[in-house]
Amino acid sequence: MMPYMNEIINLCEKENIVFFKNESLKNYTTFKIGGSCKILISVDSEKSISQIISFCNKKNIKYAIIGNGSNILVSDLGYDGIIMYVGKHFSKVNLLEDNIIECQSGITLSKLCSFALENNLSGLEFAWGIPGTAGGAVYMNAGAYGGEMSDVVEEVTFFDGEKFKTLKKDELNFSYRHSFFTDNDYTISKIKLRLKIGNYDDIKSKMDELMQKRIDKQPLDYPSAGSTFKRPQGAFASALIEQCGLKGCCVGGAEVSTKHSGFLINKNNATFEDVINLVDVVKAKVKNDTGYELELEPKILN
Repeated sequence: MMPYMNEIINLCEKENIVFFKNESLKNYTTFKIGGSCKILISVDSEKSISQIISFCNKKNIKYAIIGNGSNILVSDLGYDGIIMYVGKHFSKVNLLEDNIIECQSGITLSKLCSFALENNLSGLEFAWGIPGTAGGAVYMNAGAYGGEMSDVVEEVTFFDGEKFKTLKKDELNFSYRHSFFTDNDYTISKIKLRLKIGNYDDIKSKMDELMQKRIDKQPLDYPSAGSTFKRPQGAFASALIEQCGLKGCCVGGAEVSTKHSGFLINKNNATFEDVINLVDVVKAKVKNDTGYELELEPKILN
């Protein structure tokens, strides 16, 4: 048993925090790959975030934060520590003045986009169909179809291991698939988004248009972590991969999608090693044939 396991369980039970022992992480990732963690804790408040993280830091216990698991790849050996799941139990959303939406970081982008639509607020249409949480989207400055989170984020509250702090948009160091948070281990808890008043039908039409583009171009019928590689300077990863004749290339149950070469998919019960080995094949071939060095976008959890 992991040291201090009973203390963690007692803390969760005392504070009525939902937790699971030896939970399979395959069920918490869009890749549907991964072993189990010692304990998974579904945080439900800023208090529970600070309590669990402070406890782990004090006892020197390994932990990781996950949201919807749409940008992580988990080892089949699992995770020898605590997983803090910032998801459905931490997903409240409110409308403030001046067209500002305030949400907890565990809300899914789909629910956040729907909330914006219901309130006739425009600016989040690009995020419709991105399978992540608001916190994860801010963390990596997620974007698509000409928009990204940095366009709408007003401020972000986070826990730095000791206390909660808030940073304004211009302090968040946003760039392509990067933010202030990718450079540290801080935990995003609350986000404010500034949107614009729009017309319900126009917003809905744009969301439908972008979703249809996803359906037409992306292999949504197979588990994946979305675009597997970051866009290299001066090129597109998918174009380079296709140029190298790698569409349909397989290692075990993992495949370079024949529908969109930027996606590595779990075609047939792929293992973590299948995906990693396929990543290595793709990177080596692209480097050899084009000179471009591809960088993995999903974060590896092991």
